[in-house]
Amino acid sequence: MRIALIGAGRVASCMGPRLRQAGHTVTGVYSRTLANAEQLAKVVGAPAFDCLDSVPEADVYLVMLSDDALLQLAPAIVKGREKALFLHTAGSVPMDLWKEAGAKRYGVLYAMQTFSKGADIDWPEVPVFVEGCNPQELRIVTSLASDLSGKVTELSSEGRKKLHVAAVFTCNFSNHMYAIAEKLLATEGVPFSVMLPLVRETARKVEGMSPEDAQTGPAVRGDRKVMDQHLELLKEYPEYAELYRLISTDINKKI
Repeated sequence: MRIALIGAGRVASCMGPRLRQAGHTVTGVYSRTLANAEQLAKVVGAPAFDCLDSVPEADVYLVMLSDDALLQLAPAIVKGREKALFLHTAGSVPMDLWKEAGAKRYGVLYAMQTFSKGADIDWPEVPVFVEGCNPQELRIVTSLASDLSGKVTELSSEGRKKLHVAAVFTCNFSNHMYAIAEKLLATEGVPFSVMLPLVRETARKVEGMSPEDAQTGPAVRGDRKVMDQHLELLKEYPEYAELYRLISTDINKKI
């Protein structure tokens, strides 16, 4: 299948090479920043462009842009290419964005993973959620998703929004907690690496039990003495203290 990659960020840098390895032909890579397009284009063996009008013809236009850029550029991406299949990879943008942009064939291919340029993604284990404007397009999207991963599921736009919220809690918010921990440890000259065994064990536990059952710590025990000590230590970081209170209260509603 001939695929044009619209976007050259973290998602595209991981998904593009995977699709090429699966035997698809990348006809071109677009980015507003030509240098970014050129970097990915070298990897997937395709020309690079910073002008949408110059992107070559393709069977599928796979759009991997930020939500704002997707909403802004969708009509320009579709214009003159109405016979192609248009897919985006966004978690919170509804599929019908494409219909509003003038597309006749469209869908969504959402890989629920955190991506970084150059990362070695374990693609067979990545959950991929798909949506199509009709059964025929859904079959095509599902087939394309199956070339990425062995875990493909159909999910509506509304369901994908909820999934995305859950992913934000699971990934983005937990990573922010790591960032806070790193700042607190730095005041004592302790590297964040001391937390890595704890991070790994916490993740391992929820592979075999529900997160609720795996919960430990002073909040779930209702240990007010320890929590008060922690809050005292956090006095100079009022925003962290407030987070501590809110999360502890949600863990144990009796606090």
